[in-house]
Amino acid sequence: MNKMILTNASVVTPTEMFKGTVVVGEDGMIEDISQSTSQVKGAIDCEGDFLVPGLVELHTDNLEKYFTPRPGVTWPSRSAVVTHDAQIVASGITTVFDALSLGDVVHGSSRLKNLEDMIGALKLAEDENVHRANHYLHLRCEVSYAGVLELFDALVDHPMVHLVSVMDHSPGQRQFVKEEKYREYYQGKYGFSDEQLVAFIRKQKEASALYSASSRHSIVDRCHLNDIPLASHDDATIAHADEARDNRMTVAEFPTTVEAAKASHQHGLSVLMGAPNIVRGGSHSGNVAAKELAENGVLDILSSDYYPASMMDAAFKLAKLENGYDLPKAIKTVTDTPAKSVGLSDRGAIEVGKRADLAWVKSEGDHPLIRHVWNKGLRVY
Repeated sequence: MNKMILTNASVVTPTEMFKGTVVVGEDGMIEDISQSTSQVKGAIDCEGDFLVPGLVELHTDNLEKYFTPRPGVTWPSRSAVVTHDAQIVASGITTVFDALSLGDVVHGSSRLKNLEDMIGALKLAEDENVHRANHYLHLRCEVSYAGVLELFDALVDHPMVHLVSVMDHSPGQRQFVKEEKYREYYQGKYGFSDEQLVAFIRKQKEASALYSASSRHSIVDRCHLNDIPLASHDDATIAHADEARDNRMTVAEFPTTVEAAKASHQHGLSVLMGAPNIVRGGSHSGNVAAKELAENGVLDILSSDYYPASMMDAAFKLAKLENGYDLPKAIKTVTDTPAKSVGLSDRGAIEVGKRADLAWVKSEGDHPLIRHVWNKGLRVY
């Protein structure tokens, strides 16, 4: 690859934004940054548009929809993985942690049926250099699921595993402190009758009492032995945040209350919320709004969760709200902070010596339009 010069760009670094030039070396690393316009022949004129780091996504369930695009439909694995990857880079994401569930709350779920195929297809695409984004695995461990430890032990040594989260989606706690929201969600999703729903809720509570504590302890210990970053999930209380601190977790995913988010932030965990929460203006589960955490200064990371394009949209929208987040600080929530929280020190910021993972973004009214994306200096979109 020849040296690349991107000039006349509104360069967004972790601390400031300026009109300038970024030079990418033949090794795909950022070689120079200046607050001037280059006149070198062959320099790419960014037309005054934004140049931001490639986004770092820690939690997306997006792959699942390509393996099962409709209930009862299983799509060929290679096509599913490549199409998912294409949507990821088109959203400005250059590093993605594909979040795969170990265990589920409903028997016979397609999540578990597709698990082996999804992991195999991701690994093959990585080995064959098919992917345009960099893919890692995020294992979402449903600790109330009876077989979660067996699934976890089979995958914890997989070379793509770089993040593990522990979660318990049983009713009456965490995401579903309000049991009526649990009833609304699962009855709507699976079409349970009232009688079936009562039996389902009872079964989930029993499973949580039987398995959650011991499974959580075992998974946390194994992650520390393997030096895998850990994330808590749906923390609702200060006690939950204290538990995450005691378990030496680095990320607090989707806290459901201001109190839990503040406590996690004070403990040094990076607080992660859904980018759709910002775009839509609130939580679809009826929990705390991400913008409220931003107003309290405790929103550290945004994740696309179920809608990849939401990350760039949310970062730009966050910078326009009255919350103390200017554009450099807002962009950090989708680049620098998520990268650092999982130990990826070579990306996430436009800085000399870091990977040239970059996105050229044009502001079209209220919408950040992604024009081009580079992964380590190679244009992938």
